Amino acid sequence: MLQTLRAMPNGVRVFFGYAILVLAFLGLTLPLVVDQAVEAPVSGIGLVWMLLLAYLIFTMTLVLQRKQAAYMLSLGLASLTVPLIAVLGAFAGLPGAVFALALSLILFRGLRRPESRAWFTEP
Repeated sequence: MLQTLRAMPNGVRVFFGYAILVLAFLGLTLPLVVDQAVEAPVSGIGLVWMLLLAYLIFTMTLVLQRKQAAYMLSLGLASLTVPLIAVLGAFAGLPGAVFALALSLILFRGLRRPESRAWFTEP
């Protein structure tokens, strides 16, 4: 496993770090979902959180396995940074929007590089 992480191109490493941050955010906000589950067994935020959690874990697993399908899934997960620009812009102002824009550019440029694309070789 450690050799797999060392062999990763930098773009994939950046994506993996981003995925871990999203996973941590979901974990920290999970008590909100659990509190709503006490009142109603199915809630909108609960469905979104569970779908995002499943998509995130599935994508991270495929990236570690170097599967070809992981490339498009990782681009899909990186696309979550686009609405993040507006959210951070509304809550943190211009510095937040600039940070989210920089994160988005770094993620997409890193994943679109040829060495990152070549990482996903397994059928």
